Amino acid sequence: MTELTEDKVILGFEQFCSIPDISHFITTRQGGCSEDTFASFNCAPFSGDAPERVKRNQEVLCAKLGINQQNLVIPFQTHGTTIRAIDAFYLSLSPEEQHRRLHGVDALISDLKGMCLCVSTADCAPVLLYDSVNKAVAVVHAGWRGTVAKIVKQTLDLMEQTYNTEAKDVMAAIGPSISADAFEVGNEVYEAFQKVGFDMERIASWNEESQKYHIDLWEANRLQLMEAGVESENIEISGICTYENHNRFFSARRLGTKSGRILSGIMLNK
Repeated sequence: MTELTEDKVILGFEQFCSIPDISHFITTRQGGCSEDTFASFNCAPFSGDAPERVKRNQEVLCAKLGINQQNLVIPFQTHGTTIRAIDAFYLSLSPEEQHRRLHGVDALISDLKGMCLCVSTADCAPVLLYDSVNKAVAVVHAGWRGTVAKIVKQTLDLMEQTYNTEAKDVMAAIGPSISADAFEVGNEVYEAFQKVGFDMERIASWNEESQKYHIDLWEANRLQLMEAGVESENIEISGICTYENHNRFFSARRLGTKSGRILSGIMLNK
């Protein structure tokens, strides 16, 4: 990954930085005004942080990147598989109805310029997608439940139906999230991945000391992208573990669920 700002509080993916058609970002913990477990650059509105602080942090984010704050689209995520298209119909709705339609949504797609699609995470994997031919973008919240439900594959399928996206034309990036070394799970989580056909030798390992399995969310989502037809050379993985780097990135396993969130966004430029 690379720093998008001189103060190093906002990061980006190298492959996306070379594309003039899009803007994107990954936030860190530094550079904001929030306090305690939200300290300090929490831009996520559904985390329990004070709304006025979230708003001020969003103002800082948008000022640094030249994004219209009104065009941040941030869903209320529930670890489900609902995917919402941000289209002309969505924009025609009242603010209240737009807000309602973002409840229970874990992935967004759009081909509208200027609309910044976002997800908030704190150990779960944010996945950003860009269709370089049909000029469409998507952002996905892929925790272990979403990964088991193959929400990334479902998002690509909806992009194909909506924008004629072909996976071979898609560039993908997996952001800072919990690593396999840190992601210790119970047998029920291991079995959930196994039941839907994941290659467990590729994505899971057994820890003799803890007598627990570890799951590699990065590899699970990379394999899912490749199985859908995304070229391996078009997939960039940050390689940054939020659990191990909790001083720079929010981690729910370190800070608790009532804590700040990383905000990841992608947008087609006007």
